[in-house]
Amino acid sequence: MSRLPSTTAQLRVLHQSFSRRLVEGEVVAGGFHWTFSWFFDRGELQVEPSLGRALIQDALLRFLLRADYQLEPGGDYAFTVRAKF
Repeated sequence: MSRLPSTTAQLRVLHQSFSRRLVEGEVVAGGFHWTFSWFFDRGELQVEPSLGRALIQDALLRFLLRADYQLEPGGDYAFTVRAKF
């Protein structure tokens, strides 16, 4: 039985604002680097640049929803993406 492909993504929270209901940070995985803005009151996630965005966006949103109240500015986190980049 073969294992599913996976890549570990490293996430860093750079800024958090409860008044704006916003978390901003960066994600690195498989040689790609993205910045993100997550408007948690609307569940809206913006990921830049567009190169490779489709690889990370869904997995990143699932991680953010799951880890919501545990995220802190300056914090480093890791999660697994079920794809090989």
